[in-house]
Amino acid sequence: MDAYELISRNAEELVTEAEVRELAEDPEGKRAYVGYEPSGVLHIGHMLTANKLIDLQEAGFEVVILLADVHAYLNDKGTFEEIRETAERMKEQFIAYGLDEENTEFRFGSEFQMDDDYVLDLHALELETTLNRASRAMSEIQSGDSTKVSQAVYPLMQSLDIEYLDLDLAIGGMEQRKVHMLARDTLPSIGYESPTCLHTPLIAELSSGEGKMSSSKGVTISMEDSTEDIEEKVNGAFCPPTPDPDGDLENPVLQIFEYHVFPRFENVVVERPDKYGGNLEYGDYESLEDDLESGELHPADAKSALSTYLDELIAPGREKLRQAE
Repeated sequence: MDAYELISRNAEELVTEAEVRELAEDPEGKRAYVGYEPSGVLHIGHMLTANKLIDLQEAGFEVVILLADVHAYLNDKGTFEEIRETAERMKEQFIAYGLDEENTEFRFGSEFQMDDDYVLDLHALELETTLNRASRAMSEIQSGDSTKVSQAVYPLMQSLDIEYLDLDLAIGGMEQRKVHMLARDTLPSIGYESPTCLHTPLIAELSSGEGKMSSSKGVTISMEDSTEDIEEKVNGAFCPPTPDPDGDLENPVLQIFEYHVFPRFENVVVERPDKYGGNLEYGDYESLEDDLESGELHPADAKSALSTYLDELIAPGREKLRQAE
């Protein structure tokens, strides 16, 4: 793959495509980031954006992971001490998952978000942003049903982080889109450039195919899961052989193959007994999807293979957690 293909692979949205193509022309030394609230154990949402960071490292980018301790505090995720302890554990899990340690810079928000220049810029953004706009930006990522003042400040800080970390590309799931659009609209008002953004898809809830998979509700997959846990969860996953005609439901089994397995493995083998036709081997996601829809690949066989590959991806991080205990 060339640099543009690596950058844009499995992206839901590029803002803008022209800006991303310009970055792809000379990616060496360019800087991309994802910000994560330290929240305990890596789950499949973290892993999806981490896959994109791995793509970017292969394309030549330097990767920054912001362990957003101040943001987590503002979003009511615990005390600073609790959040910082969690963040330290997450660093090791990201490396165990496959990020290149030498090309991954970990930063804590508290390292620079208390500095005078940052705070003054934050106040300048506050003057440029209505409370309604800030609340809308937080609507998909806030804790609780009503927006607190601290949470209204949150997306403004997230916008500033892009400038203060000297970034060329901001990465996030589609739930971050409103925050990134706020950044593009407001940063020029205080003298900074609009950031280039890339948004990754959201994986549907595992058992239903509805909404998005979340660590706080429904069934999700994380590095805490044992091999048996993964098998049980995947075996119970929603996996219809044909797409939903109304477009309301996703197939999370296929989504995980597309966004987690195929970016990390050149070939995927589905093991089957000879009496059922023997093993199937896939070099690309589309062939697997076609076989599931045609009936050549049974959902149970697809789930069995998915469990195996997910377990291989998660095992190094699971071992890190075991060692920490």
